[in-house]
Amino acid sequence: MITFGSVVAAGLPMLTALGGLAVSSALLPVLAAIMPVPDWSTSLAAMLGIGVGIDYALLLVTRFREWRAEGLEPEAATVAALDTAGRAVVVAGMTVVVSMLGLFAMGLSFMRGAAVSAILSVFIVIAASATLFPALLGYLGRHIERLRLPLPQRRAAQGESPVGVGWLRWSRLVERHRVLGALTGVVVLLALAAPFLGVRFGFPDAGNDPAGRSNRLAYDTVAAGFGPGSNGPLVLVAELAPGTPADAMASLPTALKAVPGVTAVTPPVPGADGRSLLLTVVPDSGPQSSATKTLVRDLRDHVIPAAVGPGVRVHVGGATASAIDSTDNISRRIPLLVGGVVTVSMLLLLVAFRSLAVALKAAVMNLLSVGAAYGVVALVLEGGTAGRLIGIDSPTPLPAFVPVLTFAVLFGLSMDYEVFLVSRMREAWLRTGDNAESIVSGLAGTARVITAAAAIMVAVFAAFVPAPDLPIKVIGVGMGSAILIDATLVRLLLVPAVMHLLGRGNWWLPTWLDRRLPHLHVEGHTEFYQPAAAAEAPRSPTVVG
Repeated sequence: MITFGSVVAAGLPMLTALGGLAVSSALLPVLAAIMPVPDWSTSLAAMLGIGVGIDYALLLVTRFREWRAEGLEPEAATVAALDTAGRAVVVAGMTVVVSMLGLFAMGLSFMRGAAVSAILSVFIVIAASATLFPALLGYLGRHIERLRLPLPQRRAAQGESPVGVGWLRWSRLVERHRVLGALTGVVVLLALAAPFLGVRFGFPDAGNDPAGRSNRLAYDTVAAGFGPGSNGPLVLVAELAPGTPADAMASLPTALKAVPGVTAVTPPVPGADGRSLLLTVVPDSGPQSSATKTLVRDLRDHVIPAAVGPGVRVHVGGATASAIDSTDNISRRIPLLVGGVVTVSMLLLLVAFRSLAVALKAAVMNLLSVGAAYGVVALVLEGGTAGRLIGIDSPTPLPAFVPVLTFAVLFGLSMDYEVFLVSRMREAWLRTGDNAESIVSGLAGTARVITAAAAIMVAVFAAFVPAPDLPIKVIGVGMGSAILIDATLVRLLLVPAVMHLLGRGNWWLPTWLDRRLPHLHVEGHTEFYQPAAAAEAPRSPTVVG
């Protein structure tokens, strides 16, 4: 309501987002019956469904009102909004889908379930934007300015573009100080990302819960009375191959007790078949300690092979070892995710905007934005003043799947704002051929909707920060900070500053490549919707091809 100044205009994005959320929520149980879906995927789908649903409808409402201000009737303005902003919504939604598809490269079943849940939610939102939203305009389009709030506003003069004067001044300021703006943006992003260099990966446990909770008290009592390793013992199972004598593993308990870093080894428990043993090894370090990780590797690579004879297989497991293995497995696959998502997203932007510079710049900017968000997450996980603000009072490791999941989501959402911004710039560029003016007008025309959309998205993600589940809390912090950074520092300063520096090179594409790429016309066909052209054109939307 603050953005649009009208209850009716503000209600349209809410109705569209809630409609999409209702449908996707009804389909998630069906999806869970078909494939494994983690319980927190419902929260993820809700985050994306509400956030992008409102974002996309905000863009559509803004364009509809602009076309009405140009003199178009509600039906023609609806067609024009769908043909311009609607195309940007579809491209933006596909970038989110591409990013979530990157989770399949991780080879983890729960990641696949989370990805499909998120993709389903985004597809429903795109469908709602293309069907439910124009249907609502059919009822409310003529009344979109009704129930206005008593807010100060400036009405555009006749023939003037309906953009905010303040944002136009900001656009001119960025144009004049492009070098300073670019340097400032890069330096601030790198400074925000710096804490991530010292991040510690691992799985949080009861020792990271807020002080005073029952499970935290139990964890601390066990650590004080029996050593920190008692909270995460290693479970070893030894198996004899057929034909191997039973005494081939008799020396294993003695060898384990002699290993530095081992506090205790429980007496071996023989299996019912007499050919297996179960042992528990208690380290002298806690489950999240790097010393425990070193101990697990030492047992597997050196101690156990030297202590048992041929024909004996010994498995080192338990919750602690499983967490170590999972972290290592995910870490090895992260380059596949990043490389795949960045490459496919660049190709999509290359086709959409027919520009090598735009595609490459978007990838670099989005990586900087995600890196800055990771730095904020690493800062709060240190448990200092920033951590205590969200309920983290001790140094806490970062679950490896959290940066993987947040990268996929954030890269897609960052591309959303890139599409919103650059589509308006390209629209102006094709109309005027003036690079500087296209950047200024594109930024001025979208800055308001981007900041409003970002504010709503930050509020959505911030709602998950008080969650008791630490991964959900950290995801909320990471995504909220990333959207805040991306929609302000990156889209409103760094992107236009760099594009001013690149000049006409922003829109360059080799001729041979231009002939081979399909035309998406993401900017729409604005020439059909000028008042004079609209009066002569048929009422059917087929005029846009």
